[in-house]
Amino acid sequence: MKKRIEYKEEHIDPNEPIRLNKFLANAGICSRREADAFIQAGVVTVNGTVVTELGTKVSRTDEVMFHDQPVRLEKKVYVLLNKPKDYVTTSDDPQQRKTVMDLVRNACPERIYPVGRLDRNTTGVLLLTNDGDLASKLTHPKFLKKKVYHVYLDKNVTAHDMEQIATGITLDDGEIHADAIEYASDTDKSQVGIEIHSGKNRIVRRIFESLGYRVIKLDRVQFAGLTKKNVRRGDWRFLTEKEVEMLRMGAFE
Repeated sequence: MKKRIEYKEEHIDPNEPIRLNKFLANAGICSRREADAFIQAGVVTVNGTVVTELGTKVSRTDEVMFHDQPVRLEKKVYVLLNKPKDYVTTSDDPQQRKTVMDLVRNACPERIYPVGRLDRNTTGVLLLTNDGDLASKLTHPKFLKKKVYHVYLDKNVTAHDMEQIATGITLDDGEIHADAIEYASDTDKSQVGIEIHSGKNRIVRRIFESLGYRVIKLDRVQFAGLTKKNVRRGDWRFLTEKEVEMLRMGAFE
């Protein structure tokens, strides 16, 4: 059994106003966007009064009801998954494919969701949490976090192409360069380790495809300082308090 960790709460003033959609999202009811729709539909009350105006602020001491049920802020949960192939990174897939949520279903009663996304066939480190503030900090372009990938390609990568990826190549949506790149094996030059900060979609695959390589396998070994060490593929663990503290402080690049 994995032992649930009680994380220290950040110091929050109980009287500080918070937007109602954020309050509902932090309580694990739904996403902020969905909360706006519920508010407009008139199913949310604050201190006994129906509130339909977007942008309304409440304090943590107010009585908020959703569909006549009291809303309570959830305890924060942080789960690290070593994602296997063939799972999509979404909370809900209309095409009925397997999702990463199937793998963490029994982790906690709270409603956690993936931070950022990994392609269906990309494996490795994926963080899931109900901490919306931290999630947006980790995925916001302004705070882009370091990601390290192990890339397996269909042929040896030339030293010239390695150099080009490091200095910068131009893709459809602009120029991109790796922060660091090196061969991942002394004997096999079709395996490369690449460090990148970009949050662009399918960026690693697109870099290599633009130079005529096909990515056979892509594994994210590090994200914002978190690694999948000692976590089997398809398995998960709770983050330690120290890891959460480091993420909150923004200590990891």
